[in-house]
Amino acid sequence: MSFPITYNEPLYRPPSEGRSLIIQITLGCSWNKCSFCEMYTSKHFKARKEEDVFKDIDAFLPYANEIRKVFLADGDPLVLSTARLLRILTKLKATFPKLQRISTYASPSNLANKSDTELKELYEAGLTLLYVGIESGDSEVLECIQKGETFQTTIEGINKSKAAGMNSSVMIINGVGGKLLSKQHALNSAKVLNETQPKYLSTLVLTPHKGIEHYRNRYKGVYEIQSQQELFIELHQFIENLTLTETIFRSDHASNNLILKGVLGKDKALFLNQIQQAIQAPENANLRSNFSKGF
Repeated sequence: MSFPITYNEPLYRPPSEGRSLIIQITLGCSWNKCSFCEMYTSKHFKARKEEDVFKDIDAFLPYANEIRKVFLADGDPLVLSTARLLRILTKLKATFPKLQRISTYASPSNLANKSDTELKELYEAGLTLLYVGIESGDSEVLECIQKGETFQTTIEGINKSKAAGMNSSVMIINGVGGKLLSKQHALNSAKVLNETQPKYLSTLVLTPHKGIEHYRNRYKGVYEIQSQQELFIELHQFIENLTLTETIFRSDHASNNLILKGVLGKDKALFLNQIQQAIQAPENANLRSNFSKGF
């Protein structure tokens, strides 16, 4: 059986959207400057024609009663006007009667650029979950990785969407600032999370797909790569300084060597103990690398 629509590839979605219908309403990323990201460098950003988006939605009419979740791609659809987004959300809810959740990637700045009323309208129209890759809470690190955000804009954007009722799934990149900025990256990232209290939090480890020299060339500063032990120390500092109450935490991406799953804060002490063991006695820790070495 042929798939009902054709995607403009490459196509990305969060791991938790593996069973969701993906609808591309934009192509590429509206920012597309981040030093660490190669996801959309092969694309020029543009908004898809509304009639083409609607055709893609209608292509799934034969499966309308089976669709529960929809993820809106590509990089940051919230750069579109609220009026256009509302028309798409309304179309989705009218087409799929059992739809439970609509989600998308979002940047703090584009959230901050929406008014309180606009965000509330989007939430009430069905947009309930945002994946926000903040990468770091430290303004210097954010400048080095060309994120286009600061400590303050990150907090503002997430809290503005939270006030409208939206949940956030926030991502931090372990090692993104290298040795020189490691501590401030950990501490200020924790401060941002404490100020925003997101529903979900995950950590990934910096993975320069085109090599470390390519990353250094795009990084606006001096980047010194960290050892695995130093990455664990940074992760320990980050979690140690979190004061989250009921955030679901995952450190189980393919880039993570130490797998952590639980809720912050009730599992904070457990996580810190596991990380400490990985620092002091990695051969006894539950590390991915140990399995590959036959431990």
